[in-house]
Amino acid sequence: MPFFSVVIPLYNKENFIKNTLNSVLSQTFTDFEVLIVNDGSTDNSEKIIATFDDPRIRYFTKENGGASSARNYGIEKAQSNYISFIDADDYWYPTFLEEMFARTHRFPDIKVFSAAIEIETSKSTFPAHYSVAKTGDFEIVNYFAASTKETVICTSCAVFNKTIFEEIGTFDTKIKSGQDTDMWIRIGLKYPVLFSWKILARYVYDENSLSKNKNYLDTKVDFSKFKEEEKSNPDLKIFLDLNRFSLAIKHKTAGNKTLFQNYYDAIDLKNLALKKRILLLLPSFILKQLISLKTVLTNSGFGSSVFK
Repeated sequence: MPFFSVVIPLYNKENFIKNTLNSVLSQTFTDFEVLIVNDGSTDNSEKIIATFDDPRIRYFTKENGGASSARNYGIEKAQSNYISFIDADDYWYPTFLEEMFARTHRFPDIKVFSAAIEIETSKSTFPAHYSVAKTGDFEIVNYFAASTKETVICTSCAVFNKTIFEEIGTFDTKIKSGQDTDMWIRIGLKYPVLFSWKILARYVYDENSLSKNKNYLDTKVDFSKFKEEEKSNPDLKIFLDLNRFSLAIKHKTAGNKTLFQNYYDAIDLKNLALKKRILLLLPSFILKQLISLKTVLTNSGFGSSVFK
């Protein structure tokens, strides 16, 4: 049985999948299997996969069901006790699995391992900025307290003990955008995260991905499912309010006043900085101009985040 199962959900990534798969197959730690789940691609992704000849690759095809469905399929087929995901347009540095293997052996009681990432935009590549206080090569953190600026669990730069999914369930297939956030919340409610400071993966910011599509705003994660937990968990409450702020802004600029108000009403404004409270009050046309400026700055490596 391989030590790691690497799950790659694949949907129309013909321009990226070769580099992504090469980065996985070039790992210095070699005891792993690769599960490529073709989620109904209509481009040349399958032809590109066929050019690879490596016994560690297991290739599956299924009807299109979305990233959550593809990841869940990979979890079901995984043969290992440790599962890692990498999106078909992201990139691992060669020592990713080696570093994760060392962490799992040093901390056998930890079930969630992650590492810092860098972000590639159309203009530049720069390290993600985290709210975690650095005390050494790694930190064992509360997910919510550690993710007020950038999430410390990136889908393409983390390893999970398979028992996690048996306990809390798999990705929610009803959520078309933000399904990873929903999963990290459920994980954060039960498990600490070992976060390594060394940059081990590159997240490629794709403006055309489904998570950036305004048509999927209505199918984002519903934070009301955590309303009981946030009453007694202040770190979770702050984390959710920051995400509600982001979604409120997106709905306001999209012209959906009802959903904007729903997210706004659920926010405890004391959890937001003054700047964010002011932004919530601005008219949508000004917000759109500010977002355009922020996007330009982020693409050049300035500003805080391309995720929110």
